[in-house]
Amino acid sequence: MKRMRKACGFFFFLAMFALWGVFPCRAQSASATGAIEFDARVTPTAARPEPVRLFTFYLLSKSYAEIADEAEAADAMPAREKFIEDLKVSSKLKEWMKRHETIDLASTEIEQMLTPDDVVDIPEFQDAYMTANTGGLAPGMPRPKYSEALKTSHPAKYERLRQQYITALKKFVAMNPGTLAGIEAYLDAVNPARGWNQLAAAHRNRMARRAPEIAQTRYLVAKTDTDLNGHGSLLNVPPGMYWLSTLNLNAAAADLRLRWNVEVTVQPGRTTRIELTNLNGTEPSQTAR
Repeated sequence: MKRMRKACGFFFFLAMFALWGVFPCRAQSASATGAIEFDARVTPTAARPEPVRLFTFYLLSKSYAEIADEAEAADAMPAREKFIEDLKVSSKLKEWMKRHETIDLASTEIEQMLTPDDVVDIPEFQDAYMTANTGGLAPGMPRPKYSEALKTSHPAKYERLRQQYITALKKFVAMNPGTLAGIEAYLDAVNPARGWNQLAAAHRNRMARRAPEIAQTRYLVAKTDTDLNGHGSLLNVPPGMYWLSTLNLNAAAADLRLRWNVEVTVQPGRTTRIELTNLNGTEPSQTAR
């Protein structure tokens, strides 16, 4: 009987020792992580703050802005110069667009950008100018005094008359700037702006998909949904520096839409508290992606 009591006591001691070894480890493990508590609110114009309800927030190990840059670097828009170089227009028009850093030939500013030399020397501009001015028959406009047949039979005379016509036409344009009015309407056939805008729109759509995908597959630490009061919690987060983000999603309240990408530091055994408001949020128009 005495031996049995000793045996029971021994096993009880072993059991307590084992439990003592397990629970401190768990407690130590829990204290090695931290937590984040946050409240998200949007304050519309001339209104009271509204909680961001039932909205997903993502804890990332990298700033979402940098992630968007990473996505952009992997699939960048073509350079404007390269786009212009690949156009099926005259080399002179390509040079003009590069020099003026513009692609939209339908802009009303084109009229102010053109010089008489541009109008006469660049084929596309000359064609548009002639069409805009009743096919080159506007009152006072010089007429060419040479023909293509003359180019073969008397090339020197042809070139002399052609140069005289070019000089006279440039002088006419300079003396009659009003004849440039509306020239952009006749450049639609060679205007590359539509193609460039389509290219840019397709790129924006790819980035709108790709950046959140990279964020969630490579840099996601945790995520949580806010409650009806706009409150969210992230528990058992390893110590470190993170970003609390809505990715490219907007939290809306009346006339205002906000996104967040807020840096937060988690310390072991501590709870970091954050207020997400208009002050640390950004409007979609202020973010590229």
